Amino acid sequence: MKIELDQDKCVGAGQCVLAAPTVFDQREDDGIAFLLHDHGSQDDEADIRQAAAVCPAMAITLGLT
Repeated sequence: MKIELDQDKCVGAGQCVLAAPTVFDQREDDGIAFLLHDHGSQDDEADIRQAAAVCPAMAITLGLT
């Protein structure tokens, strides 16, 4: 699964980090999320989908690899 995160849309809510901490993290200075990996494993797929679903800014998009 290909993961894209639009940092310009991110509002720093941190919901993605809570849902999928092995894939997302936040910058300490402003809280904007960033990807630890741009491709998710099958083991993380449910968490990644949950992160995209709960993102209040809809900044996460998922696609095929």
